[in-house]
Amino acid sequence: MFDLYMTRLHELTVLVYALSVLLYFIDFVQNNRKANQVAFWLLAFVWVLQTSFFLFYIVKTGRFPVLSVFEGLYFYAWVLVSLSLGINKLLRMDFIVFFTNILGFVIMAIHTFAPVQYNSVIMAKQLISELLLIHITMAILSYGAFSLSFVFSLLYLIQYNLLKQKKWGTRLLRIADLSKLERLSYILNVIGVPILFLGLVLGLQWAFIKVPNMTWYDPKVLGSFIVLCLYSVYLYLRVGKGLYGKTLALWNIGAFLIVLLNFFFFGKLSSFHFWYA
Repeated sequence: MFDLYMTRLHELTVLVYALSVLLYFIDFVQNNRKANQVAFWLLAFVWVLQTSFFLFYIVKTGRFPVLSVFEGLYFYAWVLVSLSLGINKLLRMDFIVFFTNILGFVIMAIHTFAPVQYNSVIMAKQLISELLLIHITMAILSYGAFSLSFVFSLLYLIQYNLLKQKKWGTRLLRIADLSKLERLSYILNVIGVPILFLGLVLGLQWAFIKVPNMTWYDPKVLGSFIVLCLYSVYLYLRVGKGLYGKTLALWNIGAFLIVLLNFFFFGKLSSFHFWYA
């Protein structure tokens, strides 16, 4: 019972860590100081949990826990979080903190969901099942964000054409203005991209455990990374190149068509990627 309780706390740590990375990403693309502050305190909470687990393990084993690969991974993740907090507080180098925590999250996820570290076979299988559940949930949440973003881009094009053709009327008034539609579409993609990225990280972790003969050129795997790349390019065009307007809306609509293709078609071609019980 105690081991199950500790496992749940580890899972909570990963979820809080994922939320922190998400907020750091929002700050990275939008210069959102409020998101940065919340991300920092979430990261501090992760550090408190990690340190508590670390000290408990030292007391339980009577040694410094770095003698196995999995113990080393946990210590590595703890070091990355500690360095991130120090950099954030002392040097104010937010972007370094963001990219460091992407690595830290990957390490933490590998440690938490690796079944080799669990003595109970039943618990190991349960962890693998929960890892798959979290992966699927995060992927669907990201697809939900992309779907709403697509709707706003579609409304943007409709409104754009109405204005261009000077078709004034009730329909025009009932659709939000172009700048608002574009901003909402952009914000949803800012949320969707990191959620999809984190979901893919967990999905790969599950695949390496459960599907030892997995190939990188599997249609579903390739499709998921293509989707991630397309929306990452969208953010680059919006933030890095300052692209606005109809071209960006068309890109967003095209990217969503690939989302649909990946969701409904590529999964059927995959050698392993289907809904597991």
